[in-house]
Amino acid sequence: MRQLSEADRDAIRIAQDPKFTRWLEQITATGACAHPVHLSGSTATHDAATGEILHHYDTRNEPGERLLVRCRNRRATVCAPCSRLHAGDTFHLIRAGLLGGKNVPAAVRDRPRLFVTLTAPSFGPVHRAGDRCRPRREGGECDHGRPLGCGTVHDATDPLVGQSLCADCYDYPAHVLWHAHAGKLWDRFVIGVRRQLASAVGLTQSCFSLHARLSFARVAEYQKRAAVHIHAVVRLDGPAGPNDEPPSWGSADRLADAVHASARRVLVRTPYSLAVGELALRWGVQVDARPLRADGLGPDDDAVAAYVAKYVTKGAGETGAGTDHRLTTWEDIDAAPVTDHVRALMRTCWLLGGLPEYEPLNLRVWAHTLGYRGHILTKSRAYSTTYAALRADRAEHVGAGHDTGPGTVTDAHWRYVGSGHTPGAALLAVGVAEDLAANLETARDELAVERRRPGVASA
Repeated sequence: MRQLSEADRDAIRIAQDPKFTRWLEQITATGACAHPVHLSGSTATHDAATGEILHHYDTRNEPGERLLVRCRNRRATVCAPCSRLHAGDTFHLIRAGLLGGKNVPAAVRDRPRLFVTLTAPSFGPVHRAGDRCRPRREGGECDHGRPLGCGTVHDATDPLVGQSLCADCYDYPAHVLWHAHAGKLWDRFVIGVRRQLASAVGLTQSCFSLHARLSFARVAEYQKRAAVHIHAVVRLDGPAGPNDEPPSWGSADRLADAVHASARRVLVRTPYSLAVGELALRWGVQVDARPLRADGLGPDDDAVAAYVAKYVTKGAGETGAGTDHRLTTWEDIDAAPVTDHVRALMRTCWLLGGLPEYEPLNLRVWAHTLGYRGHILTKSRAYSTTYAALRADRAEHVGAGHDTGPGTVTDAHWRYVGSGHTPGAALLAVGVAEDLAANLETARDELAVERRRPGVASA
């Protein structure tokens, strides 16, 4: 007879608990979060005028005298259920800035809008997919005697794609320092776009905000060569933001011209170092700015929102360009499950991070992301709604029926008492997560079928 594992015995213990049904309700309410946070405490809502208790909740009646809440981790490799929720919020955040909704007017759909891609420059030759890895000339070799191409036609899934052809030729310090300054490059790019627009219509830069506002949402994506590219939705509004019409001179073509001109001119210099020197950092030569048109002739708005939402849940580890956990020692780099190319970037972060001139960059802290310090997704204030607002809307919807409106006062007392699952709870949570994911997929399929029905697609 097969002996039960520790997880199986623990799962049976939980299932036999008299409060199992309530425990299952809590797990379902968290979306079967893989690493829930455990809270202990109470909350009470009173009528401000009479003092009458309108609603009271206390964890003393809960299984284990605790309430489970989501960990809210965006990375699918850390918590798949919470990453799906984060992806959904990101979709609505991006979509609202494209089509309206969530307190953003539908008129934004008719504004000048672009889907912009900014790339990293070349730091050295790498293996490329297709026939692009063939040497450009017969017998072509680098200064270290290695061929400038491998001659192999790589499939896009080949693990060699993106790896350096010659580690001695590849400029690992420049790659790392470019990542560390990517946020500053973006900030100067946005300033440059405003400056270009102002100059094109005869305005001074200081007067631009009196005539128009530039709004954006951007996401960072690691490419095969472990270099970050930036994808962004850029929109031109009137000075008051999404509720204000842009000036008559505002057009997608003029905005695209400003994007290209700014990307070419942006320059950030690194601190001088005896080991590296002073580097002049720029965007790569590949810059794309595609108009998002309300007439449907440009990229689809929903597809753009879905693309951003899908990528924002990926961590560095899932893309193969780093890990999702910080590295605290040199030995951690040796043990990391990454390619030699990525490991060289991590080691470069560690070595440069020990130099006083680069101390403000915290390169050792960000060695697991290859020096990139920015958030995966950032947006300007006026682009659309916020994650906090979306979470508040969801909480209000879930909490419907409890009077917490004007004239009420809520007293809450909470404390952290732990996180995660026991082995058996983790086993049961995985099953709940699979059921919830299957139900969501079924609902999406039914909605797609409904939208394809005559007279529904245009609604």
